Amino acid sequence: MRIIAGKAGRLAIQVPKAVARPTTDFVRQAIFSILADRVEDAAVLDLFSGSGAIGLEALSRGAASCVFVDEHRQAETVLKANLDKSRLEGGRIIRSEVHTWLARDIGRYDLIFADPPYTKNYGDRDHLKELLTKGGLTPRLADGGLFLAECSASFRSPEAAGWELLDRREYGGCAILLYAPVAAS
Repeated sequence: MRIIAGKAGRLAIQVPKAVARPTTDFVRQAIFSILADRVEDAAVLDLFSGSGAIGLEALSRGAASCVFVDEHRQAETVLKANLDKSRLEGGRIIRSEVHTWLARDIGRYDLIFADPPYTKNYGDRDHLKELLTKGGLTPRLADGGLFLAECSASFRSPEAAGWELLDRREYGGCAILLYAPVAAS
């Protein structure tokens, strides 16, 4: 696993194997191609960050800052090592359950990424649906901001009041969803 482009391009990073399903290099390249120059100087939030690959990629490509949120100690340890090794500035690591942290956070972000555990079986917690429906994301998103999420390609894109699904792209077993808040009229 590596950072693909930018200041820290080609730098190998660690992955906390026990707690992460990392987004592949190919999928990350696709995400950042979709975003193009929206990343430059952006305030980024990386939820369920694991290794931090998405947020590190954003910082490497010119994002002004990135807050990484993950509840697992191993993810926090690996992410700190990856951030130190990359020498990228503007990163802040928060070890917390994502939904709990969102309820306390007061930041505003241009780009919010979420790669929650996939919902595999009926009755599993659907973190993505919760993010879209519980109202914690909307106040965190800056004007013109975007929410990008990864989910299993075998699941439908969640729909939620107040959100518009702008794009869905599938890459192997995963799907990348691009949402924008619906403007209040």
